[in-house]
Amino acid sequence: MARSTYVSEFHFSREVRRLSGESPAALRRRIMLERAAWRLQRGEAVATVAADEGWSSAEVFSRAFRRSFGIPPSRVGAEFRLPAPNGLHFHPPHSLWLDGNTASADIPALMIAHDIADTGYLIGRAAELSNTQWRQPLSPNQVVLDWDGPESSVAAVLCGTVWAKEVWLASIEGRDFPSRAATDPASVDARSLAVHHDDIGAHWSAMVATMTADGRLADTVIDALCDPPESFQLYGIVAHVLTYAAHRRELVRALLSRLDVPTRPGDPLDWMRGN
Repeated sequence: MARSTYVSEFHFSREVRRLSGESPAALRRRIMLERAAWRLQRGEAVATVAADEGWSSAEVFSRAFRRSFGIPPSRVGAEFRLPAPNGLHFHPPHSLWLDGNTASADIPALMIAHDIADTGYLIGRAAELSNTQWRQPLSPNQVVLDWDGPESSVAAVLCGTVWAKEVWLASIEGRDFPSRAATDPASVDARSLAVHHDDIGAHWSAMVATMTADGRLADTVIDALCDPPESFQLYGIVAHVLTYAAHRRELVRALLSRLDVPTRPGDPLDWMRGN
């Protein structure tokens, strides 16, 4: 492992200890003992587990197990995890598990950030198209939401994605119905849409963050202009926008593919690896 990182064994061990709180040998030994405990829970023989996990004998393994778990391997309990300064544990059947900070696991914030980033990425890819390709009606009967009308081109779908956030922002903030000038697929190009999307995306993200911090996501907007009037809870609006934004992004990927413009996957997991 030290050779693969182009450092000395001493330096590698020191860095692992500094970053993880355990030496490489201690970390490996603890993970192997956790895996051994899990195997014992499943009814495997002590001698078999000891041999498979690399111990010189069942007796040596039993002594190490007792020192770590406080009980002999023959009395293994339901828990196979040992205390770890770094939160890294064996995870059945062949993986590792790293404990995280629950307070930072904000799923809505992740989805909103990913939606904005991925939409911006797709608009950037669409900027490679000619004006004809940008507005080309590749899917003439394609409708995402009835009230938005047909979205047959890359321009129409991407403009619809940005427009949806703009409309809901105006509704939530009590402003007049916005003009479609900045998201009209008949007149807007990808570069100008990108600038407008940056503004709307930042505004949308800030609105959701503020409403979340103020504990107001369960508030309701009642649209009296509908016949009959309709009510929308804020967290439902956010879910609605995210759902159809994700759908539109995949439609754009399919349309761009037909125009020979490759795109990376729209998977949040792939995006998280780079962020």
